[in-house]
Amino acid sequence: MQTASTNICERMGRSQELSDSKRGTVIGCHLCNKCIRDISLLLNIPRSTISGIITKWKQLGTTATQPPSGRPHKIKEWSQRMLKRTVHRSCQLSAESIAKDF
Repeated sequence: MQTASTNICERMGRSQELSDSKRGTVIGCHLCNKCIRDISLLLNIPRSTISGIITKWKQLGTTATQPPSGRPHKIKEWSQRMLKRTVHRSCQLSAESIAKDF
């Protein structure tokens, strides 16, 4: 027998997010004084997700997804080395032709 939590996890996976309408529905239910357990059962969403949405809404005033914090990822070392080799081997090539190779 599957519970509501496992059912939603199988459907969504970890990388997918809830739609804006679902998050809005969670906040609407919260404003109507429904408890997290009732919202979870009603919408078939895990309680931890419901709690996270409500907490985020209380702190930021929005349920929209925010960009990730922190420094952007660097270009991989191997691609930097490849670019250096290409430029050193063919100094006469234009930047456009080098960009096409990558």
